[in-house]
Amino acid sequence: MEISKTQILSYFEKFKTKRVLIIGDVMIDSYMWGSVKRISPEAPIPIVSISSREYRMGGAANVALNIKSLGAEPILCSVLGQDEKGKIFTELLEQNSMSSEGLLYLEDRKTTTKTRVISSSQHLLRVDDELDTEIDKKSSDLLFKKVEEIIEKQKIDLIIFEDYDKGVLSAELISKIVEIAKQKSIFTAVDPKKRNFNSYNGVDLFKPNFKEFCEGTKSEISKTDFLEIKKSAKAFLKTYSIKTLLLTLSEYGVFISDNKNEFHFPAVKRLISDVSGAGDTVISVAGLLLSSGASMAEIAKISNIAGGLVCEKSGVVPIEIDELQAEF
Repeated sequence: MEISKTQILSYFEKFKTKRVLIIGDVMIDSYMWGSVKRISPEAPIPIVSISSREYRMGGAANVALNIKSLGAEPILCSVLGQDEKGKIFTELLEQNSMSSEGLLYLEDRKTTTKTRVISSSQHLLRVDDELDTEIDKKSSDLLFKKVEEIIEKQKIDLIIFEDYDKGVLSAELISKIVEIAKQKSIFTAVDPKKRNFNSYNGVDLFKPNFKEFCEGTKSEISKTDFLEIKKSAKAFLKTYSIKTLLLTLSEYGVFISDNKNEFHFPAVKRLISDVSGAGDTVISVAGLLLSSGASMAEIAKISNIAGGLVCEKSGVVPIEIDELQAEF
């Protein structure tokens, strides 16, 4: 399917008018780069001499970075710990000129931090420091109140649920937010995980990867069996009253269905460096296209290209709008 460059650029221009509420699990992506010159005498493991370290906004916050990089205005709603990493996250937010009005800082939580140790472009180790139990009802109600206040005082065009199974989102909170989105005619898009997979009744766009979809629907299908994928997609959309399913298939591209039509777009061949964060980019581009009036096929094709682009870069990084435009 061909899409005119003029049409694509008109969508990208519309991005600049959009305000997006991103609700879900934020985290810090911590990177430690160093060199390995010897093996430890204590155990058969490499000794890494650290030369540099960097903190980046991750999880739902990486979606916010993508939204901002694409020209729209992001607002984050999430939970952080009242800890050192929480302070670092707030500083990163300020550095990226983003508001903290939707953030809730809790004494009994820790700020999720994923630390990656890298040497010679090779990931040697990842350490996750987190608390992934569901936040209590009082905290969830406080977060919903923040969401309500933001929606009441600002025009929100799109809500993205960015679920990493770290405890911010619950079935009850999701249901209340979807309901208020419908009342206000706000588009809803979801990047799901396992715990709440079947809790997003009535959303506009649902974007799992293939593994998540198979686990969530208890399907045993092949990535290349599009007849079975189509059948499973139709059943899922009908069961949960979801308008559109965008299924990412990694090396096989993307599949999209709205129960009337479906399309498959193969992956564009690229030199893959790191797949981290590709899903964040896909949901950001797809969500903005949805709220800008793009067709189902346009959403799939353009977001597929965007997801591939960020895989050429090392680490979790947002898409650059200029790079995406250059693809067309």
